[in-house]
Amino acid sequence: MRLRSSVNFVLALAVLIVGLALWGCAKTPVVTTKGPAIASPGPGAVPGTAGPSTAPGGADSSAREIPVARPVPPTETPIARPPSVSSSALPGTGASAGTAAAMSPLKDVFFPYDKAVIEANQKAALDDNVRWLKANGGVKILIEGHCDERGTAEYNLGLGDRRAKAVRDYLVTSGIASIRIGTISYGKERPFVSGNEENAWKQNRRAHFTVQGR
Repeated sequence: MRLRSSVNFVLALAVLIVGLALWGCAKTPVVTTKGPAIASPGPGAVPGTAGPSTAPGGADSSAREIPVARPVPPTETPIARPPSVSSSALPGTGASAGTAAAMSPLKDVFFPYDKAVIEANQKAALDDNVRWLKANGGVKILIEGHCDERGTAEYNLGLGDRRAKAVRDYLVTSGIASIRIGTISYGKERPFVSGNEENAWKQNRRAHFTVQGR
């Protein structure tokens, strides 16, 4: 009888100890963190980018497109172009004698073949030039000596120089200050009229005036 009682007592004590242990474990507090749950990025998500947010009232703000200001390209302003000049109106490109002379307020002087002497029929043009130069006292001019295509380049440079200086001497004798007059020879390098016959040659044997300024 005493042995059975002792066994029952031990069993009861063991049950009590186990029960106390289970009761203590049940009262261990569970720690939880409060706050919004952070969803893990889904497949294909780019690290560092936020997902769609929910605006007040439950609307998904990602569903609305925000207009982006785009740069406005500058307005192109048409550039005024100078009137085109035909190549035929430029010295040395086949211009007619009238067109070439119209480029200067002063009249050209023409010479016979292989001569640098001013003929009588050219003095009227020179006298008109003298009057214009006297009326425009501050203007300086350059006299260009030109030749036709016959002869060597070297010879024609010398002939063109003599023609330019002959015209300069006439102007100085008529009362135009030599300091206002320069001379240059182009020989046969800058023909006013294209062609290899007399009608072109006689128009290229000339002294041409260029106004240099005041």
